[in-house]
Amino acid sequence: MPRVTVVLMGVSAAGKSTVLPILADRLGAVALEGDTLHPASNIRKMASGRPLTDADRDPWLRSIAVWIGERERAGETAVVACSALRRRYRDILRDRQQSVVFVHLAVPAGELQRRLAVRSGHYMPASLLPSQLATLEPLEPDEPGFEVSASGSPEAVANEILGRLQEAATG
Repeated sequence: MPRVTVVLMGVSAAGKSTVLPILADRLGAVALEGDTLHPASNIRKMASGRPLTDADRDPWLRSIAVWIGERERAGETAVVACSALRRRYRDILRDRQQSVVFVHLAVPAGELQRRLAVRSGHYMPASLLPSQLATLEPLEPDEPGFEVSASGSPEAVANEILGRLQEAATG
């Protein structure tokens, strides 16, 4: 399979951070949990239950885009977990990056709420899920990528993604 940068996208609790290491391992890829690049001010804001604005997100997205560009120039396959909820955000991430493929991890709202209810140790409160769902813009036909159901096991989700990537590479 040719070099690729997979951006695992979706709302909070879609499974991005869980699928990330499995997929990266299977692809022999370097991995980035995009949340680690959030400035402290963004984390404080989300932890207090306030959604981020586009102005809050912009420097964060640009730092992820820089990381993607560095991996691409190094010829590395990469996997990134990043919500990338809006087309505008995805355009920042893939600007001048030929290797980017978005994989939207789709999960029904009820399942997301259940996952958030049992999740601990994350700064993103369940109260922000409605704003994320309202912000989410599905992938458009001209965007590189696809949607997969992330309701199954993380291994099954990774297998589905790998199969779709292989189809795209050969087809």
